[in-house]
Amino acid sequence: MPETTPAPCAPEDVRRIACIGAGVIGGGWVAHFLARGYEVTAWDPAADAGDKLRRLVAAAWPALEQIGLAEGAAPDRLTLAPTLAEAVADADFVQESAPENLELKRSLLAELAAATRPGVVIASSTSGYPMTDMQTAAGDAGRLVVGHPFNPPYLIPLVEVVGGKRTDRAAVDWASRFYDLAGKSVITMDRELPGFIANRLQEALWREALHMVANGEATVTDIDASITEGPGLRWAFMGPCLTFALAGGEGGMAHMLDHFGPSLKSPWTRLAAPELDRELRDAMVDGCADAAGGRTYADLVAERDQGVIDVLRATGRLGSTRR
Repeated sequence: MPETTPAPCAPEDVRRIACIGAGVIGGGWVAHFLARGYEVTAWDPAADAGDKLRRLVAAAWPALEQIGLAEGAAPDRLTLAPTLAEAVADADFVQESAPENLELKRSLLAELAAATRPGVVIASSTSGYPMTDMQTAAGDAGRLVVGHPFNPPYLIPLVEVVGGKRTDRAAVDWASRFYDLAGKSVITMDRELPGFIANRLQEALWREALHMVANGEATVTDIDASITEGPGLRWAFMGPCLTFALAGGEGGMAHMLDHFGPSLKSPWTRLAAPELDRELRDAMVDGCADAAGGRTYADLVAERDQGVIDVLRATGRLGSTRR
């Protein structure tokens, strides 16, 4: 049964956010929230987490400046807390971004629910676990939700929000409203689904790519080019459903399904995952190295970030920087 605890403030009144876990995703959240003008307190158990986090924020800041910063936004509004309890003591919202380990998530969310002020919404950045499975050990579980971002969270707008069986619907609505005010594009899911929506679609494409590499049917470079030079250009502003509807001409999706429906029985995809053996693993690793063409990780990150900015700007989706 859902558990109800009133939130201590409205989404519009959030001032301080606690980010628990400061790796790639958690650090990306930190950069995003700082750019939106919030005070951010971060905690991570790794000894070098603070230095890495500041480097990540510094690397992300030029891209965020291009997008446009909220009034008062600054990297120095970041505080590094020595303990989890101190990180969440005065937080108006908590974003948890620990590694994808179910037992770790369970214990961490239980600890957060005990340490955070009553009613403060706690969101998990999990990329696949249902909240129902993660909130089993937590008291006051009604304010626990999934807030699933995409990497890097400071640039990719999408966040998928959904609660578990013990989550109060008001907490889901609160989180969705908050993320919207914080500049995200929000999908509020009506029910739990392992992997959520976008990851399940990504996974289907990824598994098919692995099959083609494993069978020698295509190279990593071929596969990536088939998306970036093909449907990916359309997907940047129109999803697969509307894209296929256009394939039906003026008859739309109905004509497309009537005309092309029989092809769905053709053996075009193999959704069962292939065995990720050493040979396939090495083929993927070597193929990505070839595709990088000597570019470093930093080069590729900068290229990706600029590409996302250009697409967002070109399609009019940068939005307002005001809260």
